[in-house]
Amino acid sequence: MSIKIDVIDQLVGIVPGSSLDLIRRRRGQARDNAQASFDALFAPATPGEVSRIERLAVAAFVAGLTGEPATASFYLAETARLGAATGEAVGRELAQGRTKGPYGRYPDGPLSHETVAGPVYEPDAAAREALGTRLAAAFRHAHLLVLHPRDAGPADLQALLDAGWTTPSIVTLSQIIAFVSFQSRVVAGLIALNATAAEPRSEEAAHV
Repeated sequence: MSIKIDVIDQLVGIVPGSSLDLIRRRRGQARDNAQASFDALFAPATPGEVSRIERLAVAAFVAGLTGEPATASFYLAETARLGAATGEAVGRELAQGRTKGPYGRYPDGPLSHETVAGPVYEPDAAAREALGTRLAAAFRHAHLLVLHPRDAGPADLQALLDAGWTTPSIVTLSQIIAFVSFQSRVVAGLIALNATAAEPRSEEAAHV
């Protein structure tokens, strides 16, 4: 019986029966839930108010902001496959919005010394023309949640509503941002684990 390889497995390069495959199998429910979330967000039976290319473009932008190359390349390729111009626009906006982070301001109090200022991404006229009003607003919101999570507020949700996002579609957008951020961390961790496992041990270590 063949073993289905999910998206995280594909991004990491996990093959059935490998040590990483066995590690993931130990948390089978978490593995299945991650794939089920991907299917629900990126291959829904009915996309509803958020089109497939919007979903993938936001995912590509978020993955690019996290700095995990395998996940970013995957979503960017999928976006470009549906719309080459949109894929190019995502790449341009990543060049503008990618930074270290996270940043954010704490209110006056015991944690205010941990306030870290950082650049705020704001789509320019060219971005709004290339992406459209909805996607440009979604990118701004995604950048805020990924790199300025403490700075998000009611005005930022209103900006999405003003750009044409409804409350249900904002929920979907937030789920995509949260899932891809999680997925990128998992992929980065598994790739690092795989690299560590593949490193040859010194002769001294081998006899410990």
